Amino acid sequence: MPVWDDLVGQERVQTQLAAAAVDADGLVTAIEAGTPPPAASKMTHAWLFTGPPGSGRATAARAFAAALQCTSPDRALGGEPGCGFCDGCHTTVIGTHADVEIVRTDQLSIGVKDTRALVRRAQLSPAVGRWQVIVLEDADRLTEGAGNVLLKAVEEPAPRTVWLLCAPSLEDVLPTIRSRCRHLSLRTPPVSAVAEVLVRRDGIEPDVAQAAARATQGHIGRARRLATDGAARSRRATVLRLPMRVADVGDCLKAAQELVDAAAEDAKQVAEEVDTKETEELRAALGAGAGTGGRMPRGTAGVMKELEDRQKRRRTRTQRDSLDLALTDLTGFYRDVLAIQLGSSLAIANEEIRHDLDRIARESGPERTLRRIEAIIACRQALDRNVAPLLAVEAMTMSLRAG
Repeated sequence: MPVWDDLVGQERVQTQLAAAAVDADGLVTAIEAGTPPPAASKMTHAWLFTGPPGSGRATAARAFAAALQCTSPDRALGGEPGCGFCDGCHTTVIGTHADVEIVRTDQLSIGVKDTRALVRRAQLSPAVGRWQVIVLEDADRLTEGAGNVLLKAVEEPAPRTVWLLCAPSLEDVLPTIRSRCRHLSLRTPPVSAVAEVLVRRDGIEPDVAQAAARATQGHIGRARRLATDGAARSRRATVLRLPMRVADVGDCLKAAQELVDAAAEDAKQVAEEVDTKETEELRAALGAGAGTGGRMPRGTAGVMKELEDRQKRRRTRTQRDSLDLALTDLTGFYRDVLAIQLGSSLAIANEEIRHDLDRIARESGPERTLRRIEAIIACRQALDRNVAPLLAVEAMTMSLRAG
């Protein structure tokens, strides 16, 4: 199966990347043979993938990285890079290729220290592959200092190093960096395409796949989770009941508390197993093993404190991500209400609760629905500015009640 098969609904981007991979293959072949490189090439040393959540930015970057490392013998017979079966493609896709560094963060930001380590890695020649590839899935989380460190590496790249940066939009990346990258914009995949890939690749029943794809409006990662995780469906159903629970002030405050508590519980569940494993591994590495009574050696308190701080930041981000997902579902609810109120032919995402949508649509007008959507957007912005989650969500639920 070619590496491009996971790139759902992005035919234009796939064509551009496949052409660049062919030129990259010719370029490396010319270098290894000691012949002049091609005069014109669609390949460049830095790429920037942008698109809305769920569009497949990281998937596109990984597929391109695999195509760059492809070693399929079929290429000698005219086959294109990205076969999906050779060792180069397979190890890149599963994340074990020695010359492909895939960077994603579970922290709120990527700092200077981590970025400098990446830049040092980028200066190395490929060890076993054809290119040294750095995939930075969260380029929008670079701090300003980290962005300036990265800029130097993008300005003066090593001969066979490729940077693949992913971000929601151009505005999320420093202008000086994006001006030195080739930009590819991805779109939200069609619902039908997402449903098809869930059926084909994950073996999900067609009706379930279609419902999940429609509910998430083409976000393939969320659609897969919704189709396979009963707890995720339960949490989403709870969120979608919130508009019917804001009849008075007490109900607003209670609903806000429950929403924040659910997000905190999600973060706790995700963190517990990972935190415990990380802590035990670090304690063992520092020498707090058998025969020490569990005591830490002298001089290691600072290292343990650094780990605790990193885990705390990860829990904060996980809670924020969980809340943001709930707010996205809530926005989808009122978007459906607005479509009903305006008599739009737009497909309803939450068809399974059509009776609730109709009820809210009858009891209010489009102006109130728009104000409610604006309240949800304001809540998301407040969370981005580090406003206390409970305070931000309480303000939102009160606004939902007032309309």
